[in-house]
Amino acid sequence: METDSKTATNYSTKILDGIIFKNMLSCGAEQLEKQKKAIDALNVFPVPDGDTGTNMNLTYRAAYQSAEKVATGSVHDVAAAASMGSLMGARGNSGVILSQILRGIAKGLEGMDQANALQLAQALQTGVDTAYKAVMRPIEGTILTVSRETAKGAYNKAKSGESDILQVLKAGLERGEATLAKTPDMLPVLKQAGVVDAGGKGFLTIISGWIAALEGKVPEAKSTLSDEVPSTVTTGIVEVGTLDFPYCTEFLVKGNDLEPEKIKQGLIDKGDSLLVVGTSEVVKIHIHTKNPGLILDYAVKLGTLHEVQIHNMLAQNEAAAHQAKEEDLSTTTVDQQEEQLKEQLEEELDFKEYGIVAVAMGEGIAEIFSSLGVEQVVFGGQTMNPSTSDLAEAVLKVKAKNVFILPNNGNIIMAASQVNEVVDKQQVYVIPTKSIPQAISALLAFNSDNLPEENVEAMTEALKQVVSGEVTYAVRDSQFGNLEIAEGDILGLIEDKITTTGRDVFEVAKKVLENMNWREKDIVTIFYGKDMAEEEVNRLSEWLESEKPDIEVEIYAGRQPLYYYILGVE
Repeated sequence: METDSKTATNYSTKILDGIIFKNMLSCGAEQLEKQKKAIDALNVFPVPDGDTGTNMNLTYRAAYQSAEKVATGSVHDVAAAASMGSLMGARGNSGVILSQILRGIAKGLEGMDQANALQLAQALQTGVDTAYKAVMRPIEGTILTVSRETAKGAYNKAKSGESDILQVLKAGLERGEATLAKTPDMLPVLKQAGVVDAGGKGFLTIISGWIAALEGKVPEAKSTLSDEVPSTVTTGIVEVGTLDFPYCTEFLVKGNDLEPEKIKQGLIDKGDSLLVVGTSEVVKIHIHTKNPGLILDYAVKLGTLHEVQIHNMLAQNEAAAHQAKEEDLSTTTVDQQEEQLKEQLEEELDFKEYGIVAVAMGEGIAEIFSSLGVEQVVFGGQTMNPSTSDLAEAVLKVKAKNVFILPNNGNIIMAASQVNEVVDKQQVYVIPTKSIPQAISALLAFNSDNLPEENVEAMTEALKQVVSGEVTYAVRDSQFGNLEIAEGDILGLIEDKITTTGRDVFEVAKKVLENMNWREKDIVTIFYGKDMAEEEVNRLSEWLESEKPDIEVEIYAGRQPLYYYILGVE
């Protein structure tokens, strides 16, 4: 990332404007991209997981890419764009917390074209305060603690009279690194694993990138930023049913006195998954529509169009759909197209009362959800946490006034909780499911005749009646509690806590069920993974029935990756 003096950028470090901040964000993105695997390796939980480094990298990259498109030199405009980008791209708890820090920074810089060292330090503190407020039960020894002490170090330096932003950030980094080194003393699980907090390390990696930018070290070409996005994210939302609006249309409008909210109102009846964000000079538009031409015709009257991207989301039928679209355009008049849009608007206004979105980690589980009334399934889970944007897009596709989201993973709940800030036509309720068995129980408790609040209460109460277990494997050597774990060991988990290890899937599954007190229950539900042979599944089922003949055993081909079994008892 470092360059020689001929290519270094010479900045005044007394004043922070939008151009300088944009370069700081870029350097932060480069640093985080390079360090993401090292940060992932700090994850103390040895199961396959949506790791901290990956989640923070994807979240921060979304922030930087949004900020990069800002045309003004205002530091607040850049910070606000980064905030919006991170909100939409937030993945996992660490990513959501990072997005809240960036949101608070934007709030602290509100109305400023430029900021001095003290104002930036104060904005950092506002960012930390915002993140703490977003977390229901803040835990010390995490990214929250490290960011708080970093902001404190920067503020104390600026308050002492230091006007050099570079020196202020260095003081913050120094205090943050000292705090990071102490995180194992704050969280026993870190000390036991011999690592520091991954989220805190990720945050300091970003700050070090900011410092590198102010020192005149320009980032490498943007092409070095990895475009690697796991297939669960590339695939994104799997729609149950047909796709009414197949063209994802995305572009920038540049002009004068643009009004994002007014533009949004002008497009609200022309498709779904509508997002309009920006400033008076540049606006980003994203919409799924039947006719991209009508969208572009509308937008070109507002200003100049840039970075126009149109994708047919029905990729498997892209060629045929493209041909059909051209035929339609050649034979359909503008009046006919307008009439089609009017009919579409009437359909959209006819929103039903309820809809459900759920996260799934296997095609079989997605099919089960569909059969239980879930309209939109977002692929994700342990291997990759879907972003707020992924979840919001799913919600927007559900034509319902009230939409329930079932995250089905503890690391997705916070991202789901931000969806209400993104959609404005629907009320979103997050049912805090952390597993597939909990989701099934919650779905069975849903009643379309109930009020929304009554359903929230009933579904939340129902998920508490289920004990969830999993059987997977260890991705690294580790120690968890009194358990010595070797890479490749079979792991048994109950409610996300490792309870047993072994070398045989069947034996570990038996131990997990015993620890779940299955003999005292009435129903055992088994979702078996894509790598499990049916004879092995039958072996487990036969053991259960031989031990307790009156037990009800429900078996489903979940076809989930990574997890041999997902178990539920109730």
